[in-house]
Parts: sequence; structure tokens; C-alpha cells
Amino acid sequence: MSVTNLRPNIDHWSERVDLAATFRWTERLNMHEGVANHFSLAVNPEGTQFLMNANQMHFARIKASNLLLLDANDPDVMTQPGAPDPTAWGLHGSIHRRCPHARCVMHVHSIFATVLASLADSTLPPIDQNTATFYDRYVIDEEFGGLAFESEGERCAAMLSDPKKKVMIMGNHGVLVIGSNPADAFNRLYYFERAAETYIRALQTGQPLRVLSDEVAEKTAQELDDYPDQAEAHLREIKSLLDAEGSDYAT
Repeated sequence: MSVTNLRPNIDHWSERVDLAATFRWTERLNMHEGVANHFSLAVNPEGTQFLMNANQMHFARIKASNLLLLDANDPDVMTQPGAPDPTAWGLHGSIHRRCPHARCVMHVHSIFATVLASLADSTLPPIDQNTATFYDRYVIDEEFGGLAFESEGERCAAMLSDPKKKVMIMGNHGVLVIGSNPADAFNRLYYFERAAETYIRALQTGQPLRVLSDEVAEKTAQELDDYPDQAEAHLREIKSLLDAEGSDYAT
């Protein structure tokens, strides 16, 4: 499947609209970085065909119709006109090729997640409800090897084999989250940034932290895993707000 096969308003339209909305809201929250960072969404059962933002396009300009449709198993993607960013292809292509459970993949260099990823100890202790959300549900990559070209992407993909681990704290880099769809992944990305902010600001006080027990942290995380329809409602409200403003994200 070639990158030139993109047809506006036809293939996977509802998925395109949902993903485009998450780009716009990520920019609204200042969690993007220039024309870097990427989101992708698998659209076939095997997870190998996926939508992703075009090379060096600002999140505030992304629309449903200008998302690329790529095939992780197509060796010619990077040689064709309109090819994606090579680091995005290396990271997202590798994950969609190796991790079929990672339906939606979001990678950003948001401020507080990146600060956490820059600490010698990047663990996130459960000190409140948001931090407890991620108890035993993330992996820490401590082997940053430079930009995420093909080999680095393959190495990262290998760390996401456990479906329970839906966040990768990318040491010296940023954060990557996976989800079942754009609503699920974005909700996780949003709350991870909030959790990282709470922890970093708590550290800044210099006071001892009130850390939850393992039992309470796991109980809280499981309760939030099972909490009904929050992610879907979150994205629904984001789309409603964008629609009310006359945004062109869904065009």
C-alpha cells in the first residue's frame, strides 16, 4: 500500500476524524513539539496498515483528509512522494509491525513526561489517583540510542510485548502510549501528563511524599481500568468543542 493511495473523505473516515481531533487538542494543551511528534492508528485486523500524520505538519493544521495511510510491511514507503518522517516510520512502523495489540500509538515530548524521563529514576510512584492509574502499567526505556530510526524503533517495539504495559517512559526522550483507539490512547496520554506534573511538582516542594501502598495503588488502577466510557466521553466532548468553534479538523 503506497502513501499516494490517500483518498480524502473515503477510507476509514470516522477513524480519521477521531485521530485528527486528538492532534488538535494535543496542540491546544501545548503537549506537541513544533512539527515533530506523531500519532498513528491501525485500521486493519493485523494492525499493520495505519493512519499517521504527514511529515513535518503542525498538529494545529492536521485534518482527517491529510492523514497518511501506510503499510508497515511495505518496504518502499520511504522512497515514495509524500513519505512520512523517517523517525516516525521507524518508531510507529516497527510497533504496528510487531505489536498488533497496539492499535493506536501516540508519542510526544510533553513537558512533564519528558522531565520524568530525564530523571535518573524515572519511576512514577502512586501518590494520588492519577499517578496510581499507571501503577505497574508502564515500562521504562533506559537505553536511548539516538533518533528513532528503524533499529531504535524495533528495539522500542520489543519492549511493548506485554499488553498490560500501555505507557513507555522513554528515558532521555519523552513518552509513548498505546490504546485500543484514539479515545483510549489520548485519554491515557492526557492523564499521564497530569500524573507526571503532579509528581514533578510534589518533588519541587522538597517535602516527603505520601506514597500509596501497592495494594491500594493496584486497586485504584484496576478501578480506573474498569471505569465506564470515560475515554469515549472525553473525546466526544473534545470534538463537540472543536465543532462549536468551527474547526476544520473533520474535513
